[in-house]
Amino acid sequence: MKVEAAETLALQALGWLAGQDDMFGAFLGATGATPVAVAEAAGRPEFLAAVLDFLLQEDARIIAFCDAAGLAYAMPMQARAALPGGQALHWT
Repeated sequence: MKVEAAETLALQALGWLAGQDDMFGAFLGATGATPVAVAEAAGRPEFLAAVLDFLLQEDARIIAFCDAAGLAYAMPMQARAALPGGQALHWT
């Protein structure tokens, strides 16, 4: 997946999260961000990576988001791999 497509998917995920009161509250608590800070950071690839990291922590979140967005369940992981810090680690 190209970076631009990954950022678009992450923004879509952020918009979906913002509409889920309980989940968005958990996201704010996990990141320490405020709604204003989220709005200011939404264009930064590093922040978008954090959005996907949060989404990917629980299968139920991935399923709910992908079902709502009409996406394959593997798409958030593919998007995360395209954003900063998502590269596979090679230990050798």
